[in-house]
Amino acid sequence: MSLNNILDQPLTSWMKDPGPDNDIVLSSRIRLARNIGVIPFPNRATEEQLNQVVETVKNSVGDLTKETGTAFMFLDLDKISPLERFVLVEKHLISPVHAQEAKYRGLLTGADGVVSIMVNEEDHLRAQVILPGLQLEEAWQVANSVDDILEAKMDFAFSERQGYLTSCPTNVGSGLRASVMLHLPALVITNQIGRVLSAISQLGLAVRGLYGEGSEAIGNIYQISNQMTLGFAEREIVENLQSVAGQIVEQERLARDYLFKNNNEQLADRVFRAYGILSCARIVSSQEAMRLLSDVRLGVDLGIIQEIDPKIFNELLVKTRPNFLQKIAHRDLDAMGRDMMRAEIIRQTIKRQT
Repeated sequence: MSLNNILDQPLTSWMKDPGPDNDIVLSSRIRLARNIGVIPFPNRATEEQLNQVVETVKNSVGDLTKETGTAFMFLDLDKISPLERFVLVEKHLISPVHAQEAKYRGLLTGADGVVSIMVNEEDHLRAQVILPGLQLEEAWQVANSVDDILEAKMDFAFSERQGYLTSCPTNVGSGLRASVMLHLPALVITNQIGRVLSAISQLGLAVRGLYGEGSEAIGNIYQISNQMTLGFAEREIVENLQSVAGQIVEQERLARDYLFKNNNEQLADRVFRAYGILSCARIVSSQEAMRLLSDVRLGVDLGIIQEIDPKIFNELLVKTRPNFLQKIAHRDLDAMGRDMMRAEIIRQTIKRQT
């Protein structure tokens, strides 16, 4: 495994492997926030202390590789370019915040991208596991095993009364954030999404966009996650989100069935218009690409379009993003240059399928 493999390949394991309900649930993620007990949190630590965290994590690479059977590597974020860091954001391996500050920051990642660990983001370690489809329980089990390996080498900050101690009070306790990434075009088209999102918020869950906190929902993609960890058992958090996600999936399926049965011609027209534009357009903006790709993916999932593999949607979610485009081009691109290259990549990808 090399840095180029990680940066140049648009698909990680969760994007290309099948999973339960993956026509609607694109991915399930479990993230654990941990801090080393004798070192201040990153926002209070000195450079020497941050470097101590980095070196400690580097020493765990061999243990993770041996115990999991997956090759791990450590990336020093200050040794790669800002563009490359934001490609990692577009691949959901690090957060936008983590990409902005590189010195004494790092990423520990497995070859398949299922397990990745941000080092010195808001906490010393933020370990995440991403699996395709609705697999929160399975992702939690993997995250627990990784946590056990790390805790055998590091003395995490822990209170018998409060649980794991974290930089942000909302993560104190289990330090667990569970989330699902959902594609909900039918609920948007039928104007039910506002009601559904309002109900989710009343259940104490957070609704975010494609890249988590602070990002907008584009391409009808939403991330749903728990907001609090203190006072809740890990299993309770996972089971609650699993239940809510299942209900959202059912609501989206009902909306899709309604559109297919009652607005079939209008739906087919919408889907094929999107398909036609993407197949022929020479200039496509990022926002337009996400909107049209969402319509095409809906058409593929409903069998309206049969010659396109649904994995193409996941591939283009990465390949059409601004930083990945510039990485492929090996040069800086202005907005028009990105829009032209995005259109070309989409056309080539669709042509490859037909």
